[in-house]
Amino acid sequence: MSLAHRNLLQDRVRLALSTTGVALAIALILLLNGFLTGMNRQIASYLDHAPGSVVVAQEGVSNLLGATSLLPVDTIGATREAEGVSTVVPILSQFIILELHGKKQPAYLVGYDPALGGGPWRLGAGREPQADDEVIFDRVLAERHGIAPGTRIDVMGQPFTVVGLSEGTTSWMTSFFFLRKTAAESLLRAPDASSFLLIAPSDGVEPEQVRDSLRRLPGTEVLLKREVIANDLRLFARYFSAPLQLMVGIAFLVGTLVVGLVIYTATVERQREYGVLKAVGARNRVLYQVVGIQAIIVASAGSVVGVGLAIGAGQLIMALRPQFLIAIQSTAVAWTLLAGLTMAALAALFPARVIAGLAPADVFRR
Repeated sequence: MSLAHRNLLQDRVRLALSTTGVALAIALILLLNGFLTGMNRQIASYLDHAPGSVVVAQEGVSNLLGATSLLPVDTIGATREAEGVSTVVPILSQFIILELHGKKQPAYLVGYDPALGGGPWRLGAGREPQADDEVIFDRVLAERHGIAPGTRIDVMGQPFTVVGLSEGTTSWMTSFFFLRKTAAESLLRAPDASSFLLIAPSDGVEPEQVRDSLRRLPGTEVLLKREVIANDLRLFARYFSAPLQLMVGIAFLVGTLVVGLVIYTATVERQREYGVLKAVGARNRVLYQVVGIQAIIVASAGSVVGVGLAIGAGQLIMALRPQFLIAIQSTAVAWTLLAGLTMAALAALFPARVIAGLAPADVFRR
């Protein structure tokens, strides 16, 4: 242990730089994983908070955010009469483009009945819409464009008054905004239309039973809410997960190479010392421990610093850009620390092979 410490402390600048390199790699891994976790939470946020556990959509539509759905007009009545159904909450939703201060802003419109639910689950300011010319905006989107309760805005050419600001309804891709379902029907020129039905089973009835019984409805697709969430996550993961996971892999490789380079250099510079130890009877196992301890010290110190950097950087990013959610979980921290130890193990392999092939006689002849 003391030999490992002495080898590392021989060049403190190199030790500091190597620890910083590992810390940056670990921080990048945590931030990317945190961004992916946060993105998944944002994608699932609406359905996670929406009422019911079964979703009825247009036939062929299996997710909420990836397709436009329009149900047959008589679907609501038939669903309410179905056995095992407690409540039916219809919503009318669609992706639209808002024109805010001369900028195009994609947003997800949700028309709902405040008496039934399906709207914002938490208001940061204001109230729910009581008239068809009132709207609730996402707080983050509103702050970016200087919108407050009482502000008049145009939505698809029609004037609305912002009466509330919702919390937790944004993402870096889009933001939700809410108005009364009757207002959405007028705006989209779709009288009595519904995109999705959010269904709560009766007491004692399993969601799977309701799903199976409603599959006879013509022109519909009936899924459990968790299935719709999974479909949304798969849809967006197709475009974002692979690049993020590739960057995580690159960060892990960079961290491993940094540790490996430091330990290899420290080992080569002290080949004579290792040769002397072997000459006086030290076994390879002892020397391997020295190399391994050096790698663990560098990787562990870098990992701990990296976790702190990631948490601080995540908070800073969310403060400067609230549309981004960086969700760093304790399990992710544990896995990342394990990744740091894995870096140490891999980084120690090549220096250990150098020691294993070291002949004391060769060292003394140099």
